[in-house]
Parts: sequence; C-alpha cells; structure tokens
Amino acid sequence: MTAPREQLTPATPGPHGVAAAHVGVANLANGLTVARLAMVPLFFALFIAAGHHDTGLRLVATAVFVIASLTDRVDGEIARRRSLVTDFGKIADPIADKALTGAALIALSLVGDLAWWVTLLVLARELGVTMLRFWVIRRGVIAASRGGKVKTVVQAFATGLYLLPIHGVWGTLRWWLMGVAIVITLATGLDYVMRAVRLRRATR
Repeated sequence: MTAPREQLTPATPGPHGVAAAHVGVANLANGLTVARLAMVPLFFALFIAAGHHDTGLRLVATAVFVIASLTDRVDGEIARRRSLVTDFGKIADPIADKALTGAALIALSLVGDLAWWVTLLVLARELGVTMLRFWVIRRGVIAASRGGKVKTVVQAFATGLYLLPIHGVWGTLRWWLMGVAIVITLATGLDYVMRAVRLRRATR
C-alpha cells in the first residue's frame, strides 16, 4: 500500500520539520506524479486502439497502466523519506490517481467490458472529492488518507484485471474485486466530506 503524503492541516511540517510550503515544487516526487499524468493519454489511446481485436496492443496498454500505477507508490515514498512534501504534490498526486483510474474505467466502458453505471459512480465520487479539496484549499489541503490509498490500490488492481483479456475464475475474481472497490470508494468519499467540513469549521 502506498505510504500517504503527510496528513493535512494548514502548513503541516514534513517528517524532518521542514514545512511543506518551503519545499521546492520541482523535485523527484512531483516529477513522477507529472509523469503519471502524462501516461494517462498514452494508455487511453493504446487501449482504445486495441479494443477486442489486438491482444498484444491491449497488453501494452495494460503495462502502461501498471507502470503508471506503480509510480504512485514510488512518488509517495520519495516525498515522505526525503521531506519533499509540497502542497502541489498533495493535490496533484490524488488527481493523477483519479485521472489514470478514470481513463481506464471510461476506456473499459467504451469497449463494453465494464458497465457504465460503475464508471459513472466512481467518477462522480472522484469529482466530488476533487471539488471538496478546492472548496477548502484556502484553509488547508486534504491529503490522501490511508483509506483513500487502500481504495486506490484495490481500484487499480481490479481495473488492471479488467484491462487484461481474461475469463473464467479470473473474470469472476475481478468482478468481486471491483465490487469491493466500489464499497471502499463510497465509504472513503463520505470520510472526505466529513474531513472537509471539519477543516472548514476549524479554520473559521
């Protein structure tokens, strides 16, 4: 599971006492986050081009998705261990996660491999959380919670299985995993609402 970037109250210090606001935006952790964002359109284009007729290209698209997902773990670890936590990273990191997952779900629904209601439900939650972050941005940044990171991992794993051309037992497994991901997605969405309200009240 990805180690979350620091839990947020305004001007939270880094693990070595360095305030996030004093860390330069141009650093390795943020660079990996930006790279993950850049891989989103590449993955989407490859997957749509593959569809159901080009298994090799679909596997390449899945590999891009997996690599992009792994950068989430790496950038979080680097930011935490090297005190490279920034407000940019706290916002861009979860947005990159949402963009990658959203692109994958939309692509799956476009080719008919995933019901649209699943995609729309997840996207609605992710958009809502993003709006909450900007709603309270002048009072602080809501960093990714541990529950949110668990949600990201389960979502990514379930989505990755859907991207693969598999059937049988693995097809059943991915269906159940997506169900678990939906439950966690809704639960953590409610948690973000509560945290945003508390932050607004605490900084009036």
